[in-house]
Amino acid sequence: MPNRIQSAFRAAAEASVGLWAACNRLRLPGSANPFVVGVHEPMREELTLADLPVTGTIPPGLDGLYLKMGANPVRPATRGHDWFLGDGMVHGLALEGGRALWYRNRWIGSRTAAAALGRPPASGPRRGGNDTVNTNVVEIGGRIFAVVEAGSFPVELSQTLEAQRYNPFDGTLAGAFTGHPHRDPLTGETHAIAYDGRVWDSVRHVVVAPTGRVVRDVPVAVEHGPCIHDCAITARFVIVLDLPVTFSFRALLAGYRFPFRWNAAHKARVGLLPRRGDGADILWCDVEPCFVFHVGNAYDDADGRVILDVVAYETVFTSAGGGLDRPGRLERWTIDPATGRVARRVIDPAAQEFPRIDERRLGQPHRYVYTVSVPADGNTQLAGATHLSKHDLETGTRRVHDFGPDRVPGEFVFVPAHAGAGEDEGWLVGLVIDTAADTTDFTVLDARAFEAPPLASVRLGHRIPPGFHGNWFPARAPA
Repeated sequence: MPNRIQSAFRAAAEASVGLWAACNRLRLPGSANPFVVGVHEPMREELTLADLPVTGTIPPGLDGLYLKMGANPVRPATRGHDWFLGDGMVHGLALEGGRALWYRNRWIGSRTAAAALGRPPASGPRRGGNDTVNTNVVEIGGRIFAVVEAGSFPVELSQTLEAQRYNPFDGTLAGAFTGHPHRDPLTGETHAIAYDGRVWDSVRHVVVAPTGRVVRDVPVAVEHGPCIHDCAITARFVIVLDLPVTFSFRALLAGYRFPFRWNAAHKARVGLLPRRGDGADILWCDVEPCFVFHVGNAYDDADGRVILDVVAYETVFTSAGGGLDRPGRLERWTIDPATGRVARRVIDPAAQEFPRIDERRLGQPHRYVYTVSVPADGNTQLAGATHLSKHDLETGTRRVHDFGPDRVPGEFVFVPAHAGAGEDEGWLVGLVIDTAADTTDFTVLDARAFEAPPLASVRLGHRIPPGFHGNWFPARAPA
C-alpha cells in the first residue's frame, strides 16, 4: 500500500508540475527556434533514392551502410523547443562494389511522430510516456540500434530502415540508456553511463554483452540529477563525468522542454569506476568547473594514470533559455588515481566538436583524433565552419581539410582499410552540406592524404540537416 500511495502522490505532483509548465510555456518567446530554420530546417518527407551519382572512385572494400541520426520535428516546433528534443530521423546510405545503391531517410516511429504522420507507431515496449529516440545509431550484439539518453528504450532497425522495433535488449534493459555507448574492441562488451531525468540521486553503469543482452547494471550515487551525455572506458575503469549541468526545476516550471542548466553549486568531478566494481568503489577526482558533451578516448598510461581526451566547454546553459555559451576546445586530462587530481592541458584552443578516433583503439592508447570545426562566434547556422581537423597527439601537429566556402561538414567517422590497417590507414566518411545549393554530399577522404581532394562523393539533391551522430556498418569484417 505505501508504494501505491507514493506512486499516486508522485503522479499527481508530476501532473501539477506539467500543468504549471504548460501555462508558463505560453509566455516564452514565440520566435522561430534557431535549430529549425536555415541549415537546420527539418526534412518534410521520407525519400528512397536508388543508384546515386558518384564523383571519383569509392575505394574497393568500402562496402556497407553509413547511418546517421538527428532531431527532425514532424510538426512545427512550439515554444520552449530545444534542438536536443525533436522527433528522431535516421538517414542511411548503402555502398557496394564502388556503387551508391540507395539513400533512405525514415522517422523513428514514436507515438507522437506516428500520430502526426497518420500511421501506426513502431512496435515494442515503451518506457514511460516519452519514446522519442534521436541521437545516435550504433551496432550492439550484431544488430542496429537507434539510441537516446535519459529516456526511451532503444529502437532496433533493419538494414533497410524499413522495420523498426522498440527493444530493451531483449527485455534485459531495466531503465534509460545513453546516446553514447562505447564498445570495447578487446572484449566486445558495450559500456554506457545512463541517467534518468526523473532520478536525481544516481546514475547507472550498464554493460551489454556481445550477445546483445544486459549483463551489468550498477547504480552510482550522485546529487542534483547531472546531465551525463558521454563517458569513456579504459582497461581498468569506466569514466563518469559528473559536471555542473544538472536538472533545473526553474527551467522546467518556466516551460522549457530541456530542463538542464549550469549549476555553479554542483561540484565538478571525474569518477573512476572499476569496471567490475560496485558504485561504492568509485574514486572521485575534482576538476575545474566545465562541461563535456563528447569524449574522444581514454586509456591507462604506464604510470597508472588515466589519459582522457575531450572537447571541454568553460560553461554551457547558463542563461534562462539554455544554449551554448562559448565553443569547446580540445583538451587532454590526466587523472591521477593516487592523488585524486585532474590536470587539464589544451591541445587545440580552436572551436571544434565531435571528436572521433579509430575505434579499434577505444580504451587503449591512440595517436589521432579527428574533429569538426564549429563557428567561433557561436553562429547557429554554422557559417564559416567548413573544415575537419586531424590531430596528431604524438607530434603535436594539426592537419586541416577545408571543404571550401558554403560547405559545412558534420561528424566524420574513421573506417580502417583492412583488419591489420594502421591507425590512420583508412578512410574518413561523413556528410557535407552545400548551404548555397541546399544539397548534401556523402564524402570519402583518405585519412593519410588528409588535405587532398575527396576520393569520392555521392551527391544527394537535398539538404540533410546537420543532426547529431552517425557510424559506419561494414557489410563484413575487413579482410
